[in-house]
Amino acid sequence: MGRRFYIAGFLIGVVGVILGAFATHGLKPLISPDAMATFETGTKYQIYHALLLIILGGISGLKPKVGKWVFFLIIIGVLFFSGSIYLLATNSLTSFNFKAIALLTPLGGSLLILSWLILLWSFITLKKK
Repeated sequence: MGRRFYIAGFLIGVVGVILGAFATHGLKPLISPDAMATFETGTKYQIYHALLLIILGGISGLKPKVGKWVFFLIIIGVLFFSGSIYLLATNSLTSFNFKAIALLTPLGGSLLILSWLILLWSFITLKKK
């Protein structure tokens, strides 16, 4: 289970750093300061959850079923939350109106919150050896 968490964490992390650098050096002159702040929020949450995946990869007390659920919730949550934020922040640069997908942001955020709650419950109910 750890290898999958590590690979996903490192991949999501490197993409987050690349997108953050791209925003700072390429997008900053093209989008509003509010849109830039929104984009940065997406990268922060993406990197936070990349780090969470890496940490979870090294935890031996995580039950496989819980790990599987949390893994997929984080992956889908990051895609929906951060992905929709990136599209919404760069909406002014395209002819497509990404506001139609705005509901993906709270859905992704809810999935991320659910993953944290599942982890919390899993460790609250963990039997001591």
